Amino acid sequence: MRPSLTQSLRQLRLSGLLSSLEVRLAEAAGNHLDHGEFLELILQDELAVRASRQVDRRTKAAMFRECKPLDEFNFDFNSSIKRKQIHDLASGKFIREKADVLFLGPPGVGKSFLVQAIGQQAIKSGFVVLYRSIFDLARDFLEEQLPTLQDKTLARYLKPDLLIIDDMGMKQLPRRSGEYLLEIIMRRHENRSTMMTSNRPLEDWAKLIGDVPAVTAILDRFLQHAQIINITGKSYRLRKGGGGRDQDDTPPPKAGKPDNDPKPPKGPSAAQEGAAS
Repeated sequence: MRPSLTQSLRQLRLSGLLSSLEVRLAEAAGNHLDHGEFLELILQDELAVRASRQVDRRTKAAMFRECKPLDEFNFDFNSSIKRKQIHDLASGKFIREKADVLFLGPPGVGKSFLVQAIGQQAIKSGFVVLYRSIFDLARDFLEEQLPTLQDKTLARYLKPDLLIIDDMGMKQLPRRSGEYLLEIIMRRHENRSTMMTSNRPLEDWAKLIGDVPAVTAILDRFLQHAQIINITGKSYRLRKGGGGRDQDDTPPPKAGKPDNDPKPPKGPSAAQEGAAS
């Protein structure tokens, strides 16, 4: 390849095209491709590289706690988790419809794993995603006392196509947390999708947030177009003797994969591996 051509491609920031050009030139010569076919191939190479980089950037910006794909989740272990329902969410249809989703269930049944895996799939489908625990959310606003800085923080929560708020119900929230959450839910309502997880029933939210009017308004808007997914079962981590990290909603390995730990019995009472979501 001529050095001048390499330099031109670098100046134009066509690194995807540059990396595959020699292979495509040989392919074009060997298969007698016309100019249009050759041009289409090298442009597809460039677009593929740019799409991959965009996914990487958006995944990093989403601030996931863990990055595990949905196909690593063992749906056979917990019969209360419906594979089709989760894959329907992963398709991104609810995001396009600007609907909301609430995962309810005890600690360790896989809520955090699922919402993050759905979020990662949404990024691959072209959506912008932000993942924060409810404690991250409260901290983000409480650390920014100046109104201008709080407006900037609010804009960060309003921009994503999908906002994931995890760990609702872990413990009581700091004062004014209800105000911040209400502002986010109100502004995103019917404009952007929000997905939340909670290990406490909805009737406990007023006690956790400490603001009954705010909780009433939050649930009134959030539940209007929300799909509620109830997951039952015990924590898989606790069944293994309490080992593992907190908030690690990792499912047990799929059948056929090596595992040094004894396999739990199958059945509707078996729980998903992981820690409290």
